[in-house]
Amino acid sequence: MSLLKIIFKLFVFASLTAVVVLLLQHWLATKQYVFNKDDIAKLAKQYAGQDSEQAFSKVVVELRKRYPGHILPDEDLRWVFVNAGGWMGSMCLLHASLTEYVLLFGTAVDTGGHSGRYWAEISDTIISGTFRQWKEGTTKSEMFYPGDTIVHGVGEATSVQWTSGTWMVEYGRGFIPSTLGFALADTLFSTQDFVTMFYTVQVYVKALLLEAGTLLTETGVF
Repeated sequence: MSLLKIIFKLFVFASLTAVVVLLLQHWLATKQYVFNKDDIAKLAKQYAGQDSEQAFSKVVVELRKRYPGHILPDEDLRWVFVNAGGWMGSMCLLHASLTEYVLLFGTAVDTGGHSGRYWAEISDTIISGTFRQWKEGTTKSEMFYPGDTIVHGVGEATSVQWTSGTWMVEYGRGFIPSTLGFALADTLFSTQDFVTMFYTVQVYVKALLLEAGTLLTETGVF
């Protein structure tokens, strides 16, 4: 294969990639979303400082009232370990689509590492414990406490650290499949805990199916 053919194929590939990215950006900017980060933060803040398990139960009940058909049923709620960026936590997914997710997250041990860099905006409202964040390009970290909301912007990267007993409500908006590489990399290449990987993929698929069913019902297909 000549050098010109290789260059041409690379040019075509780059052009197609750019078109796909632009289309995705337009879709993300113009689509209608189910949730709002301010509403999720306001709801979670009501229960900040309370026992985390009781607070989470109240959050789930309230979310089901506000967003019927968009929150997984109790039988599908499962706490799943998350190993990513050198840290270890646990999540309980409540809602997920291609562009949004809502989950409960936290850790029972001190842990920290790299935040990841996503094609999504992620906001966390702390229920209990403390969270320290060191932003890229700075020389000082910042500590957050129950009731605080931390927003991780699209494309940002930070150093993160949680103390044991830190639990929070998290909302993400963007191209959610793009976050899975970071979320699963440590499991795939380090811990090789494929049971956890199965649980993670399984609950995400269940959430997607729930969302698809709700969409079809709301549009009158069913």
